[in-house]
Amino acid sequence: MPDQIHTPQSGNAAEFAPQSDDVFGRIASRYDRLCDLFSFGIHRTWKRRVADIIAQEEWQTLLDGATGTGDIMLRVLAKQLPASRRIIASDISPQMLAIAQGKLGQHGEQVRVCLLDMHSMPDIASDSVDAYSISLGLKICQRHLALQEALRVLRPGGRLIILEASNIRPAWLHRAYLTYMSICTPAIAWLATGGDASAYKYLLQGVREFPGAEQLAKEMQDMGFSDVQFERLSLGIVAVHTARKPG
Repeated sequence: MPDQIHTPQSGNAAEFAPQSDDVFGRIASRYDRLCDLFSFGIHRTWKRRVADIIAQEEWQTLLDGATGTGDIMLRVLAKQLPASRRIIASDISPQMLAIAQGKLGQHGEQVRVCLLDMHSMPDIASDSVDAYSISLGLKICQRHLALQEALRVLRPGGRLIILEASNIRPAWLHRAYLTYMSICTPAIAWLATGGDASAYKYLLQGVREFPGAEQLAKEMQDMGFSDVQFERLSLGIVAVHTARKPG
């Protein structure tokens, strides 16, 4: 049985439409706790790894396209970056951004928090950012549009860093993981949110339908990115993908 799993033609693995369901607004205050519960705290290891990769890259302007509550950008800033570096922390959810602002606000002018949609960011000029990161947000959007927009805003030679759900190898273990998720995740989310089913609906759908690491890497290459690489974390529950805009 193949490692890859079917992905909807829309490119939105979770089939999430923020216009019709403000789920992240409803769970914003509990989002960090839900991440701990869903992953048994392993997400902290993933975020540290992504922050390390971002901090090691030579950039002056970083755009973070799915900041959420600001956890990863907070870890990046903890690396004692040069004061000249600037971060644009963006998200589509005002409620999530309000929490991120509370965490990141102490860094003053080094961080600008913006309400942006990864599908289209007219406020961000073409060829204007040195690095662009997307963490755990690609599965809930039209990823082809989001990747095209990433390619537009990056400067030639700029780096893209993505943390997202992936495929565990071997395939039988991936199937076992999906079975676990389908049984345990609804129960955990139901208890943690007081019965808000949407808190886990999109997570399950997105994890199940998101392409494996090899397929996503090929999609990025086909869209025009170069130097495409990936690193599986936690056996492949997630993967960190990196690429560059050709110079």
